[in-house]
Amino acid sequence: MNMTTERNRPAGLAAIDREMARQHADAIASYETAGPMAARAAASLKKTGRLLLIGMGGSHAVNRAVEPLYRGLGIDAVALPLSEQLGQPLPSGGRTIFVTSQSGESAEVMRWFNETGGTPETFGLTLEGSSFLARTAPSLIGSGGTELAFAATRSLTVTFALHLAILAALGEDPAPALAVLRSPEEHDVAAALAALENVATVVTSGRRLQGVAEALALGLTELSRRPCFSLEGGQLRHGPMEMLGPEIGVVLFRGLNETAGLVTAMAMSAVETGAPVIIFDASTEAPVAGAVTIRFPPATGLAAIFAMLPVAQRLMIAFADARVENAGTPVRSTKITRSE
Repeated sequence: MNMTTERNRPAGLAAIDREMARQHADAIASYETAGPMAARAAASLKKTGRLLLIGMGGSHAVNRAVEPLYRGLGIDAVALPLSEQLGQPLPSGGRTIFVTSQSGESAEVMRWFNETGGTPETFGLTLEGSSFLARTAPSLIGSGGTELAFAATRSLTVTFALHLAILAALGEDPAPALAVLRSPEEHDVAAALAALENVATVVTSGRRLQGVAEALALGLTELSRRPCFSLEGGQLRHGPMEMLGPEIGVVLFRGLNETAGLVTAMAMSAVETGAPVIIFDASTEAPVAGAVTIRFPPATGLAAIFAMLPVAQRLMIAFADARVENAGTPVRSTKITRSE
């Protein structure tokens, strides 16, 4: 397959390219300016010890990815889609609430505040400082303004940087994650893309890094218009292994934590089914025979996420570009979802 030249690159993907080109700089700037509000959010968490993370789409995937990081600090953290919190709410009293919306204008965000009035321990995370969310709740504002391209790329990285500021205010060392943002590694995705050449769809999975897997599946679905989805590693074991075979690609995320061995076992099982298997790997585990491994320096938490996410995004974009004429231009949805 010829390399796509800039001249015939779909406009939607060119827009994503522009977002991705500035995501590291915007993430560092977001971290550096978030300090005062991050300290307020951290003080709230120290007071309540409980966190409810609510958002939709890519924002919910970010929430799922950071959920274990807050739990690791002893905080009772739960991430729920904002639509579920509207329809079947967890009690909000006694919890710190993070409402995440890159636009700050999505229908569910506006309805949640209109119906609940928010709470004194509610904070927003958004890219748009003039948005409804930023006007309504004390908010951490990501740098660089609203993301213009359809599938979330820069907005994910920037929102993770806002969480890095909160985690740092809670006592976590931000240095490993910041080092990755300042010196991102280039990785060739050609072998991974070739392995997925003949698949009908892709299933992503992780254990501690499941939120990143969910972010990738969402982007794959939005851009390739194939029903790509994500299953946490244990859930993939309990029955859905039946779908695996040569037409189903499997993308796994393995970090430097105690769940790495479980991801390894899943990779071996998936390879046995004949499914093409890709591993984004920041562990110290051995490569899995028959899988394509994209290897990163050993890392966990946000350092692993910042290393893997841009490379996974490049794979996602290339996968879609190979299958869809006008990838990146939505035909059935909009960037800011204003209807429920």
